Amino acid sequence: MKGFEHLQAELDQMKEKGTFRQLVEIESDQGPYVTINGKQVIQLSSNNYLGLTTHPKLKQAALKAVEEFGAGTGSVRTIVGTFSMHQELERRLAEFKHTEAALVFQSGFTANVGVLSALLDDKDVVISDAWNHASIIDGIRLTKAARRIYKHSDMADLEQALKETQQYRTRLIVTDGVFSMDGDVALLPEIVELAEKYNAMVMVDDAHASGVFGSNGRGTVDHFDLNGRVHIQVGTLSKAIGVLGGYVASTQTVRDYLIHRGRPFLFSTSHPPAVTAACIAALDVLLEEPQLIDKLWDNTRFFKAGLQSLGFNTGNSESPVTPVIVGDGAKAMLFSDRLLQEGVMGTGIAYPTVPEGTARVRTIVTAAHSQEDLQKALHIFEKVGKELNII
Repeated sequence: MKGFEHLQAELDQMKEKGTFRQLVEIESDQGPYVTINGKQVIQLSSNNYLGLTTHPKLKQAALKAVEEFGAGTGSVRTIVGTFSMHQELERRLAEFKHTEAALVFQSGFTANVGVLSALLDDKDVVISDAWNHASIIDGIRLTKAARRIYKHSDMADLEQALKETQQYRTRLIVTDGVFSMDGDVALLPEIVELAEKYNAMVMVDDAHASGVFGSNGRGTVDHFDLNGRVHIQVGTLSKAIGVLGGYVASTQTVRDYLIHRGRPFLFSTSHPPAVTAACIAALDVLLEEPQLIDKLWDNTRFFKAGLQSLGFNTGNSESPVTPVIVGDGAKAMLFSDRLLQEGVMGTGIAYPTVPEGTARVRTIVTAAHSQEDLQKALHIFEKVGKELNII
């Protein structure tokens, strides 16, 4: 059947460039090792920062919830009713993030899209870091607000944008807390100071900071002691939390408004009981087992130092997200393929996810890795890096 020939042509171009990728099928749980084609390989691509995807407390909570409440919820919360566990999770998230209220969305992506598309209109302007996550970019596309993009972490450019947009009702500065492809951290204290100077608001997407930075993993707002000075915090339940979903932590007014106007919330079935219960259990683990975060950072420092000592370019990473920057897209994909053949899963990332000429293998260590695992991975990186003349 004919149709969409232009899509096939674009796919063919990807194949010619060496950037076309097939999905990698894994045959095990998502731990420090995964099984691919019957072979165990070290997993260095997962967002499972604290190893919670397989934590016994989360698994037990999920199983118990299925037995008591079933496999699903039946519809959206505004139509069929909301489970008490959904409300409990949101109360716990608000308490954890030191905010007045919280609301859970089906993913971190839909949380960003839902917030930006609902809260802003043509009387407002959104001012966004150039390296913000795709979900923020798509959320901005769905709003009628004016938009300004400031150069990545460039406070002079941000201040200029604030000076030039004072006629708008609401000016919302939006930034990632930790930037997902480079692992650097937003200059949040400076951003907040500029926002307060120019009477603007701040929204932080802490997807890669929740469970990683701050007291018990509360994120960059807590890390920089800015509680009460950031208007909206977005987070995910599918990275360090180890399950699925996203959330917005803010005021009761923002929560109430999003319940009525946040389209992903209004038109998507709520989280199944197993997911919700496991997320609550994950918050318990963050509070009761802070040693997991300590282990994550010990492993991060060990692996990052190892890569740098071998001569790899890890950019400006300040977090467990550590890119190994290669440059050429096809070479980065070949690097990724050879790592996998040798026993390490490190996913190649190229344009358009990152700018042309900055293709990389993005690595993320977890608290579940041992230093022996990471040393083994470093040996493989060294072998393949030398083979491909990357180092």
